[in-house]
Amino acid sequence: MKKRRLGTSAIVVSEIGLGTMTFGSSCDEATALRIMDTAFDAGIDFFDTAEIYPVPPEAKWVHRTEEIVGKWLKGKPRDSVLIATKVCGPGHGWFVPPVRSGKTALDRKNIQIAIEGSLRRLGTDYVDLYQTHWPDHDMEYEETLETLTELEADGIIRAAGCSNETAWGLMKALQVSEKHGLIKYQTIQNNFSMLNRRFEDALAQVCRKEQVSLLPYSPLAGGVVSGKYNTGVPANARFTKYLESGERQKKQAHRFVNEKTLESTREFMELAKEAGLPVVALALAWSKQHDFVASTLIGANTPEQLQESLKAADLVLSDDLIKKIDEISKRIMYPMG
Repeated sequence: MKKRRLGTSAIVVSEIGLGTMTFGSSCDEATALRIMDTAFDAGIDFFDTAEIYPVPPEAKWVHRTEEIVGKWLKGKPRDSVLIATKVCGPGHGWFVPPVRSGKTALDRKNIQIAIEGSLRRLGTDYVDLYQTHWPDHDMEYEETLETLTELEADGIIRAAGCSNETAWGLMKALQVSEKHGLIKYQTIQNNFSMLNRRFEDALAQVCRKEQVSLLPYSPLAGGVVSGKYNTGVPANARFTKYLESGERQKKQAHRFVNEKTLESTREFMELAKEAGLPVVALALAWSKQHDFVASTLIGANTPEQLQESLKAADLVLSDDLIKKIDEISKRIMYPMG
């Protein structure tokens, strides 16, 4: 599998990475271990997790994903696997995480507690990429970056990144890093797919000019691009469950599954059929062909799902096919709002 560098760091990863956010909830431990073995055997060396996983975040199973990844990691040479994890963002905003009594923050104390817990669960003395899971724009970036700089100096993390960040937030963090000689965010992990191209509006330019790599999550738009929602309401699917949950989950479900996303998906499926490709492979190949993308993060609840995604590993879309995808996106603009 081809490799790409994370920003300007020394870390080079497989251009497809494995996201683990369902390991321990909708995906049990035994299945998760098989999925990671399958991914590793296929050439994937980059595995992404978080202290708050699995999803949906709940106290009854929080931390289980890191524990499962740690159990799997014991059977591999540590330097053969590149591990990314995350510290929770602030708990006083849009979401209260089920860790540290919901009093999470991006200050020195919280980051120190979070990384100690992650290292213990992962069974390692360092992580390759440590990311802030979501930002706190009302807090000074200096304390967050100073703490991450100390962790890098102590050999606990090799590189730092952010997630769910805005163009302003990323540029602010980079400015603080440059001004004070602190660690730089080498990556940004945001939602990016054929159904959600907002990253291209501003953040793509920041990544290109500042040499920051995108790690796209949800490249299949939560599975919507696969077409499974175009034939009805699939049982046990993520957004089917969200529609039966609280208001925040319902809003998220409607963002991903609506008239415009389903129509876009229908056209992408037709385009893939004309090209003789599975639509999943089309979507993943499209993601990894962007110059600002380092590793496209795929998820799977079964080894069979993973095998479908792996069909994109060596796939390169023609310029004509890329143009046709762009035409659909221009005709049905911002399907996820």
